Amino acid sequence: MDIGLIVKIAGIGLLVSVTTQLLSKSGRDEQAMMVTLAGILVVLGFLIGKVGELFDLITTLFGL
Repeated sequence: MDIGLIVKIAGIGLLVSVTTQLLSKSGRDEQAMMVTLAGILVVLGFLIGKVGELFDLITTLFGL
């Protein structure tokens, strides 16, 4: 696993966390929820590519 991916995910988590806290404190709970969902979708987008690579590696490893 690439360390760059871990740093990107941690950076997105930090950014989403700070933004959510700021929006919640200002009374914009709906937008805070949307920022959280957007952050989750971005991270899942990163991980889907890596899961695909993992399945390709397993397929070539076992010769399926």
